[in-house]
Amino acid sequence: MTGLRIFLWFILAIVIISIVWRLLSQRINIPCPAWLYWLVELDNPFARACHAKVIIENLNLASGMKVLDAGAGSGRVTIPLAEILGEQGQVTAMDIQKSMLDVIQKKTQIKNLHNIRLLQAGIGNGVLEQNYYDRVILVTVLGEIPNQHAAFEELYNTLKSGGILSVSEMIFDPHFQSKKTVINEAKAVGFREKKFVGNWFAYTIQFEK
Repeated sequence: MTGLRIFLWFILAIVIISIVWRLLSQRINIPCPAWLYWLVELDNPFARACHAKVIIENLNLASGMKVLDAGAGSGRVTIPLAEILGEQGQVTAMDIQKSMLDVIQKKTQIKNLHNIRLLQAGIGNGVLEQNYYDRVILVTVLGEIPNQHAAFEELYNTLKSGGILSVSEMIFDPHFQSKKTVINEAKAVGFREKKFVGNWFAYTIQFEK
């Protein structure tokens, strides 16, 4: 019974944190606090379209590709991406929080990965190379960005011609963005809608440059 109580208290704590985080997010654009990284480490069973494996499988990766994980957080998608691309490819883990990048760095050391580049910066601040990446992924981070238009513009410019931007959103995230919002923002800077996976409350949508 003690074990059950601990589990129930754990679930209650997660629910309370999620509610407070969602309420705060309605007032200000704030990234997931680094000390809560464990909350986003696991794939949500009710949001398959946002699972790391599904996101990666739909990227149609090839040897030697350069991929940007924009708003990488603790590297839930970064690490498996780097493992699949291998030494011939490169993954850039971009995040505004150094503490999140520190978590990724520890993971790369444990797994002995040498194809991950860490970049501390905000999306839309104009720090990304132009026509550099083959793929860009944006996983449950769009709602944390103050200037979404500037973010989409920079991501468009950093992709090579024919490159793919993959955007994943799920209702369980406090900063959830609707499919309509994402499509409108992407098309406003020149992206063409290419592929949709999932449903209205948990989806991954791809755009082509």
